[in-house]
Amino acid sequence: MKKLTVKEIEYIAFKLAKELLSFNEPIPDFSTRYPYILEGCLAAPLQTFGGKSLYSGLTEKAAALFYLMVKNHPFQNGNKRIAMTTLFVFLHKNNKWLRADTQELYNFTMWIAQSPPKFKEEAIKATVKFIKGHIVELPRREE
Repeated sequence: MKKLTVKEIEYIAFKLAKELLSFNEPIPDFSTRYPYILEGCLAAPLQTFGGKSLYSGLTEKAAALFYLMVKNHPFQNGNKRIAMTTLFVFLHKNNKWLRADTQELYNFTMWIAQSPPKFKEEAIKATVKFIKGHIVELPRREE
């Protein structure tokens, strides 16, 4: 499984979200992100305890990453847009994609954003279910 780095978020996900998903609220420069929050969002899905992964498999890791990017607000603005783009980049890097329409993606992202923090595990499980319901395999690419 291929993981994401801060540099990839900066050069791919952040840039794409800023350029392609612009609304009336611009996304501030990457350098204005809150220190260490993005790094925590990227590291948490890969955590282990007692030699066992807290989030097993690609789908669970993707769900945790998406949830944390939405809820932990690593950026001053555009967190939901960047979280969705980060999810797509993570999946693409692992030869997967989500096949869902824009409105469905928007509605689900808003639901996660509005979910109470005390229901984190339930929200991540719902995200796993959402991803599993929309995930597709990408054709293998030459490396």
